[in-house]
Amino acid sequence: MRTAFGTAVGTLALLASSAADAKITRIEVTTAESPTFEGTSFGGVGRYEKLTGMVYGEVDPADPLNAIITDIELAPTNADGMVEYSADIYILRPVDPSRGNHRIFFDLNNRGNMRAMQLNQGGGGNDPTTAEDAGNGFLMRQGFTILSSGWDALAGPSGINITVPVAKNPDGTSIIGPSMEEWVVDDDETMSGELTYAPATRDRSKARLYVRTEAMGERTEIPASGWQYNDDGMSVSLLPDGTPFRSAVMYDFVYEAKDPIVAGLGFAAIRDVADFFRNAPKDDVGNANPLVGDVEYILSYCISQPCRLMNDYLKFGFNETEGHGRAIDGVLNWVGGADGIFMNYRFAQTFRTHRQRQARWFPEFHFPFADVVTVDPVTGQKDGRLRRCMESDTCPRILHTNSDNEYWAKNMGLLYVSADGATDLSDPPNVRYYHMASLPHGASTGTGICAYERNALAPFAVHRALLLALDAWVTDGTEPPKSRVPRLADGTLVPSMPQDGAGFPKIPGIAYNGRQHTGDLFDYGPQFADGILTILPPILVSTEYPAWVPKTDEDGNTIAGVRLPEVQAPLATYTGWNRRAGVPEEDCGGSGLVIPFPKTREERLATGDPRLSIAERYPTHQDYVNAVTTAANGLMVEGLLLQEDVDRYIKLAKETPITN
Repeated sequence: MRTAFGTAVGTLALLASSAADAKITRIEVTTAESPTFEGTSFGGVGRYEKLTGMVYGEVDPADPLNAIITDIELAPTNADGMVEYSADIYILRPVDPSRGNHRIFFDLNNRGNMRAMQLNQGGGGNDPTTAEDAGNGFLMRQGFTILSSGWDALAGPSGINITVPVAKNPDGTSIIGPSMEEWVVDDDETMSGELTYAPATRDRSKARLYVRTEAMGERTEIPASGWQYNDDGMSVSLLPDGTPFRSAVMYDFVYEAKDPIVAGLGFAAIRDVADFFRNAPKDDVGNANPLVGDVEYILSYCISQPCRLMNDYLKFGFNETEGHGRAIDGVLNWVGGADGIFMNYRFAQTFRTHRQRQARWFPEFHFPFADVVTVDPVTGQKDGRLRRCMESDTCPRILHTNSDNEYWAKNMGLLYVSADGATDLSDPPNVRYYHMASLPHGASTGTGICAYERNALAPFAVHRALLLALDAWVTDGTEPPKSRVPRLADGTLVPSMPQDGAGFPKIPGIAYNGRQHTGDLFDYGPQFADGILTILPPILVSTEYPAWVPKTDEDGNTIAGVRLPEVQAPLATYTGWNRRAGVPEEDCGGSGLVIPFPKTREERLATGDPRLSIAERYPTHQDYVNAVTTAANGLMVEGLLLQEDVDRYIKLAKETPITN
């Protein structure tokens, strides 16, 4: 059998079949529950069981596939000259593997937290166990083996974790260098800021604490007499003791840190775990691979942070296994944008994430932005995120899905637009791009720290359809739905200002100021290409990279992309941006907002709302049901919804009163 990549599965297995190539030297299964989910049977697949444990791996620091890891040459090695790591593993698999689909669904956990059950509309956190945790059972009914493993060395002890070594100078002494923290304060009760790495000294003259009121605003230094290291040395507080940090401001702390971890080993761990479970019959000490002989393909799924991880995983060439095969066959990303992750650096901070307001001074948004190879008009560099895997023929099939918020908070248009802003780029043959119109980065309700009610639209119904489309693309070459994103060429990707040009209506009570993430270029010092930051805070060199947002219709809902039934047959305006309560000129993180339509024409006229009322749109409840039905069925025809989700949408429409 041949894959859609034109390479025989058997050939890949021969290239990477030995435990030595896989680089997982030992596996320990410490707990097993069979069956799990309270014995629930999932259609023709039957019951599932759960395995948890650890894997132990090693990488050759001299191998070009690993040498790109920052500071790996300074990591301690074992007697064979290898750098070691260990990682948690979590497996959910059919009790009878022959009834499964022989695919791994690789859940790339977010900050140590599994996300697979969100696709099932289930729960259970990092230990889904009950029938309720299984949600609608989608992944299990399809027969997937669900795998998660540690990759984030800063995930914390409660998460699915990885342990990596600390880099040391050749003489064994601690590496010391600059590190920066940013604390965004939104309350009057924050008493201290935590440090990621231990300070090399508590001499306050060697550190600087700054405060600023805007994301890109000027910093004011707080004198050394105004702050202190706390007793554990791993946090900073203001003086006099007991003074809280100010609300609605940002603090930057630059200090001399010591003992950086080799965080980039997390990339190798993902590659090696995938390679081991597909190809190795047993580990180096004779423990059997619990999935031996069952894995034909590996599809990954991620939400947010680990999708930025995957952007860099591919940029650095980690999908090529030690045996020169392909580690992961298909990638389904949600809200990874055009960014990378602050991981393959000395004094890495994997938890940082850009928004219009926060973390803008950390290295996440920098060239290359696009998958294809392009020339950076600012620096003259030539590169692309898929360049290395294209050269080694190890690229996976990729479905990028993103929300409106990624344009507003992360300038993600550069994922598929040239960095000079001149043209839309052609899709690589192995990639599709889908914009989830009018969605936030993360669904939520209430106002929280935002000025307006937050947007609760979620992408998971479309993701279920796209996962099956990705599976078909990987296994037999069936093309997935065509890319659906706002484009420069058709005028659906536009500057955020003026408001009329962006299409957003002037809705009473809603302040629109077009504030967004800009295309910033920073100077982190001459060793930045080697993953070492020596200028902190960095110097803002320019804001030359263009930035755009999706254009909206007269209701304020996004025109281009995948429009859910809630957007095609709307009862409200949905956006990917929101304003911050108390700081209305700046954004509210990953939140969007929802603005219900007026219920009647009279209400609309009384408030001066330019949007048609619900009664004017849908004279009867059946008219609304018909509109939702048409929208849902249209998405199914296009391969973007499954029948079960079409039925759910129609049922919900029938149960939803549209007027009082």
